[in-house]
Formats: sequence, structure tokens, C-alpha cells
Amino acid sequence: MSHQTILVTGGAGYIGSHACVELLQAGFNVAVVDNLGNSKYESLRRVQQITGKTLTFYQADIRDKAALTEIFAKESPSTVMHFAGLKAVGESCEKPLLYYNNNVYGTMILLEVMDESNVRQLVFSSSATVYGQTSLTQYSEDFPLGPINPYGRSKAMIEDILRDLSASDKINPNRSPWKVALLRYFNPIGAHESGLIGEDPNGIPNNLMPYVAQVAIGKLPQLSVFGDDYPTPDGTGIRDYIHVVDLVKGHINAITALNSDAFKDGGCKAYNLGAGKGYSVLEIIAAFESVTGQKINYKISPRRAGDLAEYFANPALAFKELNWKVEKSLNDIVADTWNWQSKNPQGYN
Repeated sequence: MSHQTILVTGGAGYIGSHACVELLQAGFNVAVVDNLGNSKYESLRRVQQITGKTLTFYQADIRDKAALTEIFAKESPSTVMHFAGLKAVGESCEKPLLYYNNNVYGTMILLEVMDESNVRQLVFSSSATVYGQTSLTQYSEDFPLGPINPYGRSKAMIEDILRDLSASDKINPNRSPWKVALLRYFNPIGAHESGLIGEDPNGIPNNLMPYVAQVAIGKLPQLSVFGDDYPTPDGTGIRDYIHVVDLVKGHINAITALNSDAFKDGGCKAYNLGAGKGYSVLEIIAAFESVTGQKINYKISPRRAGDLAEYFANPALAFKELNWKVEKSLNDIVADTWNWQSKNPQGYN
């Protein structure tokens, strides 16, 4: 285990930095590729502080084939953990070309370099946004895909590319097969318990938890709750929230699975990473108030286009095949978020 190098794209970002902590603590060597477009090197400095271990950092863009080729030659990774990508749904609707260029084209270049470097083991950061709208609220991996925004479509396109790559193994039996885990995240929130790393969104946060935290600390005046007339117990939208540390542990388990007999002939398989139950916006606010003692100022606003009333994961497959389940409660999530936010009111700045 200890001599395997894992190449982490987007490793300075929110989820990537937490993954680096778990990888280092599990005894892997870690090389990070990040263009720092939406992240800060400070997160990696703190990852090394938390673990007492060092990692190698390359400031490079995954669309830069020459730079990537050189990094692969230097590091000879056994596996790539691919987080690099843009992830704001609203921005993707405004700037679809940016999202397709960064997410889809960037992944194409990464995969070309992996193929040419004989590295065909990949843990991919996908998303529950690849699922279509359905009458069922609990999503299983065999649900039809039908993303409704460019961000979700970029993830679904990459999944298609990876399935096609895996299928091409049958026609190319003389090379090592592709081994791919597609991890579909629900709503990752929370922060490392040290309070040293966490989510540091540029500008106004797009996601509920960092927004609530910034209202609690006085950085933002008020939270807008979009819609209180959904067919849910309190009328607000219900989502499956998962602690980021639980989430990244799923990635470590995915590497173990890819290295096991289950994938000895290759394969490309999707797994939901979610808690398997949902919390409403008002429940999140109540938990935040109760754990932190801070009053959260909020107002009810109209629904947002494209928002569903309720959805959450069926995580049974990840439990069965990756031996993974969430361990942290909503109170843990809130306490860790508040610990990070109160120690770092301006994020990494």
C-alpha cells in the first residue's frame, strides 16, 4: 500500500484536500495537480500540517497535455483520483462552454495521458445531478440518467466516455484493462474536525451549509430559503447531506475495491455516496442554531427553477461492494462546519 502513488487532480479544492488527508493517513504517496483556479495552495499546506506528512504539488491545468505527461512520467501513479472540475450549477447554465471545456475536454486530456502512460485505474468524482427527474425520491445507481443542467450533463458525458473506454478493453485485450469507480456524490458538507481545512467558496456560496455558516458568523446578512410550499413535512426542500470526511473515505475504499479481485478483469461501475436519508433546509437551520447557539436570520423566497422537492441516495451498493457507509451525524457536520468557519472567518485568506 505505502508505495502506491495516487495522483489527485483538483487536490487543493474542498473535497480534494480532505481526500489528500485520508490518503496520506492511509499510507499512500500523494501527488496533487491543481491549477488553483478555484482553490488555494494554503489548503495543501494545512493538509501536511494535519497529517505530519508531505505531498508533491504541481500547479498545472489538466487541459495542458505536455505538463500532465511530464507529471505522469515523474510520479508513475497507480491510480488517479479525479476531482478537478467546475461545480456550480447556476454558473454552468450561464457559461456552458466553460463547463464543457473544463470538465469534459479536461477529462479527455487526462484520460489520453493516462492511456499513453499505461495508468488505467481511476476514481472519478461524479454527482447525483446525473440522475433524471423521477417520481421516486430515493435514487439507485440503475436509475435512468437525465441531468437537467450543463454541470450535471458534463458529469454524465464523462461517465459515458469512461463506460466506452472500459468497453473498449474487449477489443484491446493486450493492454491492462480500465478499472473505474464512478462515485456519485449527494451533498457534501462539513469540514475536517481540526478546523484547519474546509469549504472556502469564492464570493457568495452556492451551497446551503457554507451560506448558513457565513450568516452565523455575520459575513452575510441573511439566508434565502427557496420555497416553503414543497410537498415535504415542513414545506422546504429535502436533500441528502454527507460529511465530507465520510465522503472521501468512500474514495479510499474505492481504491481498495479497484485493487481487488472484483475488478481484476477491469470494469466501470457507479456507486452512490450519500447518507440514504434527507434533511430539510429548516432542519439544517435548526441544527445549526442548536449546536452553535447562533441565531440564523432567514427569509422565505420563491422556489428556484429546476429544484426538486426531495431526493436522497440509496447507498446499499456502496455498503455491499465498497464496505462503506456514513458514520457522522448531522450534529457532527454542523459542529465541524462551525469549527472551521469560526476559526477561519475569511476562509484561507
